[in-house]
Amino acid sequence: MFRRVATALPLLLLGLALAPTAPLEAQRVIPDDEWCDDDRENSNSERYCEVREFSLDARELVRVNAEPNGGIRVEVWDRNEISLKAKVQAWSRRGDPQEIVNDIRVATERSISADGPKTERREGWSVSFHLMVPRNSNLDLESMNGGIQITGVHGDMDFETMNGGIKLEDVGGKVRGRTMNGGVSVVLSGSEWDGEELDLQTTNGSVSLTVPENFRANLQTGTVNGSFNTDFPITLRGRLRSNRISTELNGGGPPIRLITTNGAVRLRSG
Repeated sequence: MFRRVATALPLLLLGLALAPTAPLEAQRVIPDDEWCDDDRENSNSERYCEVREFSLDARELVRVNAEPNGGIRVEVWDRNEISLKAKVQAWSRRGDPQEIVNDIRVATERSISADGPKTERREGWSVSFHLMVPRNSNLDLESMNGGIQITGVHGDMDFETMNGGIKLEDVGGKVRGRTMNGGVSVVLSGSEWDGEELDLQTTNGSVSLTVPENFRANLQTGTVNGSFNTDFPITLRGRLRSNRISTELNGGGPPIRLITTNGAVRLRSG
């Protein structure tokens, strides 16, 4: 059975004093948010979900830690501030999952993260984050069991997850990302990479790269155990080994590196 919060919390009083290290409370809880309908795993358990919304000042580096269970999605907007939504949910076959949710705190002061209670067998909790940030933002993202998705951001980015995929679209800057168990999907725009480099790697998962037909790049990609398929005519230099290639697309450009160990590689034109 799945239940959602049905009442809104009042706005925090402007004069509420918080200790410097204390987690900030949500400005409000959004009633009947559709995001709570997206995740119906553990359907045999009693579930409770609410979405907490925050407004934050823009910052030089946006740090988000979604461990132990939660995904991260970052998109851009035209405001010089950050909008944060946190989907806080719990499940239990032993008691009331709302009691677990009530004990989960979302911190936003220096970095964005969540802390919750220890749970028993057949119960647990997760917090996923959705951020709207200025286009030229620097990101430091980390998760353990959850995917990472970034759209439209151009900045220095470093992100990592253990069990979850990576999805990037229309990004730029100096970008480095890693996952252990999950696919990597990248859709690029423009005529070449806008920034220093793109470097992504997965161990167990496929790699999909979509670039415009005339996109310029020094491309490195490959797999150890998996197929390789491309829409581009590729000229190889040196020795081909273990389905690993290094080539210049349309005369070359900033480095684009996407590597997997166990999974297919697919290069698409679009």
